[in-house]
Amino acid sequence: MTILPFPDQVYVVVQRIPAGKVATYGQIARILGRPRGAREVGWALRDLPDGRDVPWQRVINAQGRVSFPPGSGGAAEQQAMLEAEGVVFRPDGSIDLKRYSWEGLDLGEQYELRSGEAPGEENAGQLSLGI
Repeated sequence: MTILPFPDQVYVVVQRIPAGKVATYGQIARILGRPRGAREVGWALRDLPDGRDVPWQRVINAQGRVSFPPGSGGAAEQQAMLEAEGVVFRPDGSIDLKRYSWEGLDLGEQYELRSGEAPGEENAGQLSLGI
């Protein structure tokens, strides 16, 4: 079994966030066992390789805002992508986290990510997050 590097672990978790939901950098870090690793999550998403199918736009800061500078092209792009998924922004540019927050992983998903296989499946997976 191969343990994935941290950026790849971030990508695996972010791929689980459904359309119309958001997670915070800190939430992703906590899922990965690094409760103080929000910045590392941000760095991983900043360095996302071209062509990787990872819905990076679904990760926002703890204040319910995109982390690009206000008025920047990146902020406009992320907001437009989230709005296309049905996420509504308040006039101040924030998102209602109570309404749009992703609940995280259920126990089966956590097991699968940690072990590299789904419950009840022998040798189903080859990769582990190592957490």
